[in-house]
Amino acid sequence: MATTHRDSLPVTRSGPQWRKRTLLLAVIAVVGIDLASAPAAAAPGDPVTAEDAASLVAERGHELEVLTEQFNEARENLESQQMAAAVAQDEVAAAEAALAALSDQLAAVAQTAYTGDGLGAVQAFMTSGSPEEFLDRIALLESVAGHHNDVLDRVAIARTAAEEAQAAAEKAAAEAQQQVDEVAAQQADLQSEIAEYQAQYTALTAAQREEADAAHGGRTLAAPPPSAVVADSAAAQAAVDTAMAQLGDPYVWAAAGPDSFDCSGLTQYAFAAAGISLPHSSRMQATMGQAVPRAELQAGDLVYFYSPVSHIGIYIGGGQMVHASTFGEPVKVGSVDMSGYAGARRIV
Repeated sequence: MATTHRDSLPVTRSGPQWRKRTLLLAVIAVVGIDLASAPAAAAPGDPVTAEDAASLVAERGHELEVLTEQFNEARENLESQQMAAAVAQDEVAAAEAALAALSDQLAAVAQTAYTGDGLGAVQAFMTSGSPEEFLDRIALLESVAGHHNDVLDRVAIARTAAEEAQAAAEKAAAEAQQQVDEVAAQQADLQSEIAEYQAQYTALTAAQREEADAAHGGRTLAAPPPSAVVADSAAAQAAVDTAMAQLGDPYVWAAAGPDSFDCSGLTQYAFAAAGISLPHSSRMQATMGQAVPRAELQAGDLVYFYSPVSHIGIYIGGGQMVHASTFGEPVKVGSVDMSGYAGARRIV
């Protein structure tokens, strides 16, 4: 299970990254809408200049994408924990039902013994009219005793199963609740980071926004006509066609459609149209299917970026991919060879 504790998040309130962010905000506050007219070179000793603003915003965009993907993975883990808790609770119910049924059988055996309906060996000897009848009654006694012992054993097993199921259910429920608390805290952090990033991004000029978008999400390429993107299987074709149909939809952190997406949300949505379930997590998706060398990529392959993985798209051929790239950029076609390329997986 991936770590989702708040103190493991890549963006913290101290250290070099926070200082860079503070400097960036200072630059934006001073330069404001006149960033484009800033001097071409920094004054000696200035750690951050107007010219650095776009690259720092791009860096912040990547940090935020990492955080978002950790949040997405935490939600996936939470869903797994909740399913485990539900399964464990079902096991408790089944074990308790079995124990109740066996307890009824045991009570019936005890009732027979208590009321004297049972037959002892001496009584069998005294009341038998012949050796054969006596042997028959002894055989019956042994059968009853065996059934009694069997019921006792099954009751003990059922009781143990019920106790173990209850313990498992309580453990799963506690872990699920811990995940709920951690995801809620991470979501609060994420919303704070998003608001800060949007303020930084909005303060850039149009030209600098374009530069920041390209630095993090790669250059935008002209989308090929739909008929030009041909996959080797119906499932891969469905995934590609669905992803391409989302071109122009906005990038929204932690979104998975139908009208807005983050990177792993888009791939999840596209493959769902092909009947294939993917987790809403780029790192998890990058472990599925089969690894594919760069030279053997086919339309419909997942292509992922950075280490640890924090971005993912769908290859469409010709060295291109369709992906939800970054805030401020809609779903678009870009080069698979953008910065950070880490590998590819074939899902179908």
